[in-house]
Amino acid sequence: MREEGTPVVTVAGPRELRQRTETLTEAAPGRVLVDITFTGICGTDVHGYTDGHMLPPAVFGHEWTGTVSAVGEGVPALRAGQRVVGGVGPACGRCAQCVAGHARQCDTVFAEANGVDADAPDHGAFAARVHVSARRVIPVPDELSDVEAALVEPAAVTFHAVRRVAAELGAIVVVQGAGPIGLLTAQHARNAGAGHIVVSEPSAARRELATRLGFAHVVAPDALQPTLDGISGGVGADVVYECAGVASLLQPTAELVRRGGILALLGYPLQESTVSYGDWQSRELTVIGSLAYNHEDFVGAMRAIAGGTLDVAALHTGTVGLTSLRDVLEELDSGRSEHAKVLVSPGD
Repeated sequence: MREEGTPVVTVAGPRELRQRTETLTEAAPGRVLVDITFTGICGTDVHGYTDGHMLPPAVFGHEWTGTVSAVGEGVPALRAGQRVVGGVGPACGRCAQCVAGHARQCDTVFAEANGVDADAPDHGAFAARVHVSARRVIPVPDELSDVEAALVEPAAVTFHAVRRVAAELGAIVVVQGAGPIGLLTAQHARNAGAGHIVVSEPSAARRELATRLGFAHVVAPDALQPTLDGISGGVGADVVYECAGVASLLQPTAELVRRGGILALLGYPLQESTVSYGDWQSRELTVIGSLAYNHEDFVGAMRAIAGGTLDVAALHTGTVGLTSLRDVLEELDSGRSEHAKVLVSPGD
């Protein structure tokens, strides 16, 4: 087991990172040490970096995979050398939501997903090693590569959203935004039986990636409405997945939904949104919010990757070391990056 200090990068203020070293050689009871292989950079990480204070420490660097290097007492299901991803545990069965019969809204799982549970680590996985509760790690099937494992977390986010919507087979679906969340959502919607999927994205590079993933209707935003009208006969979409998180687009996005259809919210705007409540009510829209995931979403997402029905590796567009993290965060915040998903390898 390594004795030397290992690097950790955290947010120290708006657009400010701090690197330190820590020495972790033993796992506490109920916890494990994980040597990080890759950590994905998420839009949430970018917002946390630019804002400087909005994220709980455990969330900055929450898309990770690695290998268990030490197991604490009372952890029978994990072993050293096992590949894992960071996730959440099963419903606890003890919290108020679980006791009331709402296990899918388990308070313990929700707190874990948001990095605010009592056992949350004091930093995320922009680090060489993390010391986390055994509930937070999920074994990786042998069929998944390390790169695929690094993309399980966003795959679980989008699996959760599509599962919550539960659209009818053959539905006409619009996915607004072709970043990693949009492209994963579109694939899950296809796996769930959508009849037509229209992907709207301003970036030519991301439209090209969506086309490579097999989507026939990939358009720039100015072509979205005529394309949707042609497919739906002017009725509108059965389901619109909002994956861009742009506050000013929320009402225009809702207007793409047919009367009686579903607006699914995955993007997370940091500003207030102005919408027409009367429009949504008059057209009887069903609005489904989605945040994070449950344990079973990780299991389902990994099965889809292993089975070849979900291509996450295609989203991987670059790998950098911890010393390049600031530069990549700035690039992703600029709005001009052509990257889909950048992974951080702490050993580089």
